[in-house]
Amino acid sequence: MCGMATCTHLDQIDLDVEPSGSGCVECLAEGGRWVHLRRCLTCGHVGCCDSSPGLHASAHAGATQHPVIQSAEPGEDWCYCYPDDVMFEVR
Repeated sequence: MCGMATCTHLDQIDLDVEPSGSGCVECLAEGGRWVHLRRCLTCGHVGCCDSSPGLHASAHAGATQHPVIQSAEPGEDWCYCYPDDVMFEVR
């Protein structure tokens, strides 16, 4: 991993955690829609981004205290740590 700034929650990251599905868990259950998907790097929960109506990825992070997400979009490897407000890339 290569950090652009310091993430103090690297010990909570599991890059091999299986995604919970191919779409936002909550949007699929509610019949909602999403713009982009994010995968929780603690448990694998897939939620929608903050540009989506549901904001489910950040809601999951807040409810569970799971700090780091990774973009689930094809070709994107960046991660974001909510508590540290830091983006970084996985290499």
